[in-house]
Amino acid sequence: MRPILMKGHERPLTFLKYNRDGDLLFSCAKDHTPTVWFADNGERIGTYRGHNGAVWSCDVSRDSMRLITGSADQTVKLWNVQTGAQLYTFNFGSPARAVWGPLNRTIVSAGEDAVIRIWDSETGKLLREADKESGHKKTITSLTKSADCSHFLTGSLDKSSKLWDTRTLTLIKTYVTERPVNAVAMSPLLDHVRSTVLSYVYMVCATLRHSIPKSIVYCQVREAKRSLLDFFYTELGKLEQKRLSALLNEDPAIMECRSALVKRLELYRSAQAEIDTVAWSK
Repeated sequence: MRPILMKGHERPLTFLKYNRDGDLLFSCAKDHTPTVWFADNGERIGTYRGHNGAVWSCDVSRDSMRLITGSADQTVKLWNVQTGAQLYTFNFGSPARAVWGPLNRTIVSAGEDAVIRIWDSETGKLLREADKESGHKKTITSLTKSADCSHFLTGSLDKSSKLWDTRTLTLIKTYVTERPVNAVAMSPLLDHVRSTVLSYVYMVCATLRHSIPKSIVYCQVREAKRSLLDFFYTELGKLEQKRLSALLNEDPAIMECRSALVKRLELYRSAQAEIDTVAWSK
């Protein structure tokens, strides 16, 4: 597939975000100016001017009518997506990244002080702070949420990524890496899989109980998809593709595409330059 080159920012990119429908792409950069593009052809629609520092993150509402942006100027700004008008400014006191909470009633923020906070989106009042003992120990570099806003993911210079419950700010899981985490992204398929993954676990474990490690049988629901995909598409190899496609009722051609994707991901992993931002397409 031929990539689309989008030219418009004057300084390095810091964050990318698709809207819910996948037809708009929002980009943030160190040039202080968030930008919106048509996702299908890369045409620039417009910009949002008002920040006085690098813009680290953005998030668009479910109806694609409102946009929030977090910046190094210690503010989070609320925008009208269509007109580019600035609607409100939240002053957070430190460089911030922000995403919408459930029903757009709250804003989740994180930044250089490594503290995660939840704010009222109407009044700007601080509602809750995450426990510092279970939180990150260094600057939070990335913040993203699940499609249903029930969970969010943070990445940090402390070489870890953490999954949180949005409503309670409870830490669910910590992922430890060997290097500082520059960017995190949650697959849009996660919510769909959540409702069907249990049946997959029991079906596969019953059929392949002699070849699948017992630990997979007892894995948590939120880990099942990742564990199964790792096992299916990287360990069994090409000889098991037809068998697995029958079990999952999946076209063999799709299995071939998945194998090609694994090879492509290996190329991405071997990239020499640092990757500063990633985003899932819808």
